[in-house]
Amino acid sequence: MSETITIRGFVATEITSSTTPGGVATASFRVGSTSRRFDRESNTWQDGHTNWFTVQGYRQLAGTLGCSIRKGQPVIVVGKLKIRTWEKDGRVYHSTVIDADTVGHDLSLGSANFIRTSSRPALSLVEHPPASDPGPHAGLDQLQDEPEDRDEHPDDEGHASVVIEDSDGAMASLDLETGELAEV
Repeated sequence: MSETITIRGFVATEITSSTTPGGVATASFRVGSTSRRFDRESNTWQDGHTNWFTVQGYRQLAGTLGCSIRKGQPVIVVGKLKIRTWEKDGRVYHSTVIDADTVGHDLSLGSANFIRTSSRPALSLVEHPPASDPGPHAGLDQLQDEPEDRDEHPDDEGHASVVIEDSDGAMASLDLETGELAEV
């Protein structure tokens, strides 16, 4: 079973970070999501059943989870629900895991400050000219913000670079390691 869901709850554990054998960063934590209803007879809010989920994040999300989310904080999680079943010693066990697409603080219960993370410098970035035969997904590679998506030139001795517009409006390549500009 794999369905996209959204849950609200409280972070129940510290963030656990690791790396897959393939080198992909991962982070996980447990969330308890308790339903609530207003009881008109007693004029109070009543807690219902608590559902427990393991939230798993990958790549850049994994890195920002460790910096942003703490045990006890209210969060909203959107991702793919995966229910796993296994048997051990004659008993059947179940686990619910959410492969998170996004995780954020529940701002109905508090405030938060947002700091954008980016692998690119805060300069006027210019998209590369389109290929001669743009396909249906043309331009999508410029939308990605992962470090491995930057242009690398073999003659740059392995230094990553991006194409920017300099102060004269000309296209220039910026070496991200040295900060040097070169004409394209």
